[in-house]
Amino acid sequence: MNKRIAVVSGGIGGLGTEICLSLARAGRRVVALDLGSREERIAEFAGLTREFDIRFEAANVADYDDCGAAIERIVGDDGGIDILVNAAGITRDGSLRKMDKRAWDDVLGVNLDGVFNLCRHAVDGMTERGFGRIVNISSVNGQTGQFGQTNYSAAKAGMHGFTMALAREVARKGVTVNSVSPGYCETAMVMAVPEDIRSRIVDSVPVGRLGKPSEIARTVEFLTADDAGFITGANIPVNGGLFMSF
Repeated sequence: MNKRIAVVSGGIGGLGTEICLSLARAGRRVVALDLGSREERIAEFAGLTREFDIRFEAANVADYDDCGAAIERIVGDDGGIDILVNAAGITRDGSLRKMDKRAWDDVLGVNLDGVFNLCRHAVDGMTERGFGRIVNISSVNGQTGQFGQTNYSAAKAGMHGFTMALAREVARKGVTVNSVSPGYCETAMVMAVPEDIRSRIVDSVPVGRLGKPSEIARTVEFLTADDAGFITGANIPVNGGLFMSF
């Protein structure tokens, strides 16, 4: 059997890299999709993943046509896309009273429009072949809201609404669509938070620590497995108990 082809947006970021590595270890051929302008990080990523079946492809997820061209290239080079993980994300924090339109548009463009742009170009191939796994990386702040993150929280909450709707559309075609909502993890984005604020965050997490990117990646690997076909439209929280619901 040929390897499943997995595309991971935001693939050279801290969380994205762990997801790429986890999927490669699970026997997938992985394409990390990210901005081509990040030359230093691309070189670092290549060194980290040299021993694995992982390659880089440049694309701006906020650009619909650029996403279409990237998907077309991947299909041409590797065959049909079986797994799509939408992990690209940015923050532009600030209270709503101080937030300018650019900060809103940038965050919605990458975090939410990016999910539409990639899914729209990839989903037809999945339904035609009768197999697909889509995982959208949301956030605990999309469930709880967060001060200074009306843009980010809106995008991450919208991501799960998108997940549930698309899951209903493609369920009978062998395609599952789920979201994962990480809590605060040891990523560059979180570690850039001032230490005193970060300490308060850790104190609020029942397990008493930040999450590890590998723990998020493990959840993604599980949801994208061939035998995970009865889980769709779900949101899996991986947050150390920071937010609990049913």
